[in-house]
Amino acid sequence: MKRITIDPVSRIEGHARVTILVDDAGNVANTQFQVTQVRGFEKFTEGRPFYEMPGITSRICGICPVSHQLASAKACDEIIAVRLPVAARKLRELIHYAQFVQSHALSFFYLSSPDLLLGMDADPATRNVVGVIEAHPELARDGIELRKFGLQVIESLAQERVHASWIVPGGVGSPMSAQVRDHILADLPGVMAIAERTLSLFKGAIDGFKDEIDYFGSAPTMHAGLTDSVGNAQLYDGTIRFLDSDGKMVQDRIPSERYADFIGEATVRDSYLKAPFYKPLGYPAGIYRVGALARVNVIDAFGTPRADGELAEFRQRFGRMPHSSFLYHYARLLEILYALEKMKALLAEPDILSTHVRANASVNAMEGIGIIEAPRGLLIHHYKVNEDGAIQWANLIVATGHNNLAISRSVQQVSEHFIKGDHIEEGAVNRVAAVIRAYDPCLSCSTHADGTPAVRIELVDPRGRVLDVAGG
Repeated sequence: MKRITIDPVSRIEGHARVTILVDDAGNVANTQFQVTQVRGFEKFTEGRPFYEMPGITSRICGICPVSHQLASAKACDEIIAVRLPVAARKLRELIHYAQFVQSHALSFFYLSSPDLLLGMDADPATRNVVGVIEAHPELARDGIELRKFGLQVIESLAQERVHASWIVPGGVGSPMSAQVRDHILADLPGVMAIAERTLSLFKGAIDGFKDEIDYFGSAPTMHAGLTDSVGNAQLYDGTIRFLDSDGKMVQDRIPSERYADFIGEATVRDSYLKAPFYKPLGYPAGIYRVGALARVNVIDAFGTPRADGELAEFRQRFGRMPHSSFLYHYARLLEILYALEKMKALLAEPDILSTHVRANASVNAMEGIGIIEAPRGLLIHHYKVNEDGAIQWANLIVATGHNNLAISRSVQQVSEHFIKGDHIEEGAVNRVAAVIRAYDPCLSCSTHADGTPAVRIELVDPRGRVLDVAGG
């Protein structure tokens, strides 16, 4: 048995390792996707006042702090048992859509575009964001502008781009001014044009990735995501929906307080990342996926005109329930369009400028659960407190956790198809990493390739002889 190790997987947010076992005939026998870092947030928040949780848990990640703040604040809203002011809810939604725009832009333009624009088999010395800037300067500029827009909206609302303290239990810290509203509205047409240009370019290039569409995690699974009461997309609120691999309803309208009846967490021996599963089917049969592709699959419609038009084309091309994880890239572009449309609609509502943006109260419930759609999928914060409001127990289920089983199976499928024999093709190794990047896993921080291969892989026979080496 030969062992191939990819450590670290490059161009993802965090640290992960892939181990591939190849038998003596040169066929992949087994693979392991391992998250090699441990985070202690659930434990070291015990004893802290509940109202500190949005600020503390935002430090889990520098890429998606807004997502953790929102899920945490929603859990805290339940603990103080208040009705959110109308303007506060709308402002939370607005910053949430801005977070989706900047995060999806980061994933597509910075982390995945080297593979998509330069090719999976391109020279790793140029297959990076610098290579994209040199080969496609206008597209690279679009990516910078789109992400900058999302970050600037976050900053204009929260006064800080990262780890802001604006999202608080009971609402938000301050209202939005008319000047900020007008500035965002003035920028929207330009970034909408960027989103549509990028989507058009991707649709024109996707036919060149037939192998990736066929083998990038295309094994059927369930999909899960939030929808509103009529089945439209809902990123901030809504209830959980599960569809099976054929698109049939498994469970609908699961409220936040009942998530634990349907979602369990298994401990995986070789990874610090737990593996959530659909409880009625058990582990590991209850595998499901979350995130952009899952959301596009579970919704009946986006509920906005441009995004719905693109969704209809997407489904005409790939069917009602496509499973290829390569299509996560396509789904993210659809969601950018949707988020921009929702931002424009929210900004047109006069009451979004109301100065009443926070409801104040003390502890009125001993437990709170907050669930939102983070860019990478369902994010759950669940807290229990004592009468003084100190955290007694906390459980966080992050989007990448929900996808843990699916990522592992995708790595297995890609490895089996692209890795053969005693010689390692660099493009095959890159495809193993690329299928992980398709899920855009957020493992709490970010790594980037600068042209020097970040992965060293040794193919070793049962006697310990090195048969081939790839990477740095």
